[in-house]
Amino acid sequence: MPESTNDEIKEDVMELHTALYNKFGYEMKYIRPPKGEYSERTVEYTNTLGYKTVMWSFAYDDWEESKQGREEYGKKKILDNVHNGEVMLLHSTSKDNSNILDYCIKEIKNMGYEFKSLDEFEK
Repeated sequence: MPESTNDEIKEDVMELHTALYNKFGYEMKYIRPPKGEYSERTVEYTNTLGYKTVMWSFAYDDWEESKQGREEYGKKKILDNVHNGEVMLLHSTSKDNSNILDYCIKEIKNMGYEFKSLDEFEK
């Protein structure tokens, strides 16, 4: 994002906004900069478009296609790093995540945590 012009950012963000709305009826109001790469300018500019930038507090190398087939590794990484206020980044392209997500959600709830939307999150 930092290398993109404001016009390029607007085009990309609005395209995503429209796609999410058309497919799911969801009005996007949060944005996560790709790869976590941002600058003061890009955050300020996406704010003017009406979006709040949200970063994650946990991620692991689940996006790499060559690193699939490590479900036990994924479970351990996720469950060992659960913490209050966590914003977990899991990539939907990961087959491992698809296979372990139900298990991890149940285990996290068994640990006493609950899941909330960003709108419900206490700041």
